[in-house]
Amino acid sequence: MEGSADTEEPPLLPLALSRFHISEEFGFLLPDPLTELPAPYRPWMDIAHELPQLITSHQLRSRVHQMPQLSPQQLRGRQELHLAHLVLSFITMGYVWQEGEEGTVQVLPRNLAVPFWEVSQALGLPPILSHADFVLANWRRKDPNGPLEMENLDTIITLPGGESLRGFILVTLLVEKAAVPGIKAIPQALGATLQGDEESLHRALEELAGAIEAMREALRRMHDYVDPEVFYSVIRIFLSGWKDNPAMAQGLVYEGVSAEALAFSGGSAAQSTVLHAFDELLGICHRQDCAAFLLRMREYMPPAHRAFVEQIRGALSPRHLVLSSGNTRLRNAFNRCVSALAELRSYHITIVTKYIAVAASKARARRAELNGAGPAVGKAPSALEDKGTGGSHIFSFLKSIRDTTREGMIRA
Repeated sequence: MEGSADTEEPPLLPLALSRFHISEEFGFLLPDPLTELPAPYRPWMDIAHELPQLITSHQLRSRVHQMPQLSPQQLRGRQELHLAHLVLSFITMGYVWQEGEEGTVQVLPRNLAVPFWEVSQALGLPPILSHADFVLANWRRKDPNGPLEMENLDTIITLPGGESLRGFILVTLLVEKAAVPGIKAIPQALGATLQGDEESLHRALEELAGAIEAMREALRRMHDYVDPEVFYSVIRIFLSGWKDNPAMAQGLVYEGVSAEALAFSGGSAAQSTVLHAFDELLGICHRQDCAAFLLRMREYMPPAHRAFVEQIRGALSPRHLVLSSGNTRLRNAFNRCVSALAELRSYHITIVTKYIAVAASKARARRAELNGAGPAVGKAPSALEDKGTGGSHIFSFLKSIRDTTREGMIRA
């Protein structure tokens, strides 16, 4: 099993995107991910391709118990490791949550836990489904030569949730894709700041603002592709972790890895590197509790992406040149970036209100009608009604980071 060389220390400036495993075309997305593992890993792929049926028929756990324990040693390169992590993370989420939040397990069996841990160690990722798996590495083009657009995209691995799950993953992917011009503008902005080049900084900030505005437009498509009831009642539990989650307060024992239970956060938009990078570039400072949560979410990013954010953090922010220049045109471009970022976060609150708060209210009403009866899969989880799948108190967190983003505006 080859490591991913994520630990290389890239030069401070210029920020060469490729050194951080960032693509000029795809940004933080894994470029054209593999869709099949080598033949020895067929048992993993067979289960992964049947996950929705195995979970809804309550057969996944028994299939996992029959699965041979495979060594990841024959995996070669980052692409194979990322696909293995994607496959094992999806199987793990299905195994843990197959019977809903009232039928969780305390132990992940050795034949799943040990290879998942080893692949995670090789990639520098935690042994749980994260944004890096769910979105960044979970896409393929139907026509390999076709565009990166919804009609030509599909997921590699899926879970219960049908077309709504596909829509949720792929709309999020298109938001990541919309960010690419902004990601490419970051090295330009930092270089221009160091050189005191106001014109180049202005161009970079305009690119960044346009990208953030395009991200918001891409996010709007969530309404077209994702049913709120399906998201809340079926999909969301499979993104939930075993840290800060009352349904799994004790965590999870990874058999053969640790005798003690381990706790990891579930998948969260806060694990996307994009907004961390933009915050650092613009010098946005969040309140202590929110900043601590966001810092913890960086542990769920691929290490090279996390290193990119840290490099931006250590560089001179464009805010300094904007302030010292007294250039109104430059200040307006900077404030357009901050305003667009605050508007994106406001729109995210609108989405979360529809897909979690309103959906939770409807689910509570249905539970009252059914008096707790009904199957586990499709029965809306209640443990995280006021929290994100990453474990944050969702509305106070989202409103706080939106408000502190607004405070980043530079006044005349």
